[in-house]
Amino acid sequence: MAVALGIIGLGIMGERLLRAALNHDQAVIRPVAVWDPAPGAAEKLAAIAPTLPLLPSAAAVIAACDALYVASPPSSHLEYAGAAFAAGKSAFLEKPLAADLAAARAFVAAHAGQRAAVNFPMASSPAVAQLSAWRQDLGAPAALSIAVRFGRWPRGWQQGAASWLAKRAEGGFTREVLSHFLFLTRRQLGPLTLLERDATFPPGDGSETAIRARLLAGGVPVEITGDVGRITEDEANEWRLTCANGSVRLRNWSIAEKLGPDGFQPSPDALPNEKMRPMVLQGQLDKVAALTLGGAQNLATLREALEVQEVVEAILGA
Repeated sequence: MAVALGIIGLGIMGERLLRAALNHDQAVIRPVAVWDPAPGAAEKLAAIAPTLPLLPSAAAVIAACDALYVASPPSSHLEYAGAAFAAGKSAFLEKPLAADLAAARAFVAAHAGQRAAVNFPMASSPAVAQLSAWRQDLGAPAALSIAVRFGRWPRGWQQGAASWLAKRAEGGFTREVLSHFLFLTRRQLGPLTLLERDATFPPGDGSETAIRARLLAGGVPVEITGDVGRITEDEANEWRLTCANGSVRLRNWSIAEKLGPDGFQPSPDALPNEKMRPMVLQGQLDKVAALTLGGAQNLATLREALEVQEVVEAILGA
């Protein structure tokens, strides 16, 4: 049975997953409806998928689907996911779970048994799978460093969502980007315990311009740095793990590298993120279908997403 996918929010992430679903095996999962109240949403959808309906409400999309993808701003995630659960549907949420941490905690406690997952794509990343394979021969982990850097925030391709991504209340690179690397750290090393943090904000209600943090992940020390405006490129990031018998890193989202005599060398099948992303989203969609039908999958759980959000908000001083 093909899983019918409904999408709320046709911004950057909604469009990406929609395009991936249109290119997916329609016998596994197929998009059936979209809702987005933004002006121009109908024209945008018509240009992407002329036969796919833009329904008049979120409730109409929920009624039409088996699995709901929630790609709206964070303040609305829990409302739509809760409505999907009440209708007997599965829910696949963008992170963070909510703009309010207390509400996220209550929601996770109340919906622990639901068919739910959060879109941390590293759960389906071939580069992460390569890191895990390499780690088998590297011995015990000793230290981890994470660096996320941006020429500007929001990034160039995110400017259409700057009304909330650039604001302290819901946006910022710690929530949007660092959270992915914290999820990866939690999966690779174990529970996260924040030891020390600092965040710099501009005057007014703008999002952070720099962060620094120290934490433990399963007992392994982790150093985190992040900043805006100190590099010329749009973005650069690195997740570097040092083990007893060597080091590996994930660079710029999708390049798995292992330290050798001549420095870090990429995996032979490494791809830049723009080429790997569609592959990763296909993997995520396979798992959304499995989630909906009660099958095995390893998508990020609500509990994992909450643990990441708690660390993120603590780093920001919220």
